[in-house]
Amino acid sequence: MSRIGKQPIEIPSGVTVTINGPDITVTGPKGSLSRRLYPAVKVTHSGNQLVIERTGDEAINRAQHGLTRALLANMVQGVSQGYERKLEIHGVGYRAQAQADSLKFNLGYSHDVAYKIPAGITVNIDQNTVTVSGIDKQQVGQVAAEIRSLRKPEPYKGKGIRYADEQIIRKSGKSTKE
Repeated sequence: MSRIGKQPIEIPSGVTVTINGPDITVTGPKGSLSRRLYPAVKVTHSGNQLVIERTGDEAINRAQHGLTRALLANMVQGVSQGYERKLEIHGVGYRAQAQADSLKFNLGYSHDVAYKIPAGITVNIDQNTVTVSGIDKQQVGQVAAEIRSLRKPEPYKGKGIRYADEQIIRKSGKSTKE
């Protein structure tokens, strides 16, 4: 039995869950998310809990049991509280500007780098901190990873875009002493 899959998901007040065959929709104060369920799992809604059960005991069913529970828990948390990821920009002259539906970065290249913000994501810029927020955990993480990949932090001076909680291991560089 999956240790994650057998835990019920608590549904907070203000969040509604609709199960329509293989589709499930979670609606809350921040928005609505929907997903198609795997055929190897069955979701039941009882009171203010969601219980996930698997139909068989094959390896793929066991894997999808825990995965489905984690995805549904992320959906419930996303529509009730939301997700955010913070990025820091380090480097002389490195900065970001918000435009209508895109971001413009000066990252030490000979040109400015533009990044189009996808629908469902909001981006706030404060000094050299970029905050990516939204209701879909996967989409927030993907956008943050794409912004970070515009200029990954380098190990010698630490310049680039990094996650706020990321530690960069610095290298010493060349030295003439033995």
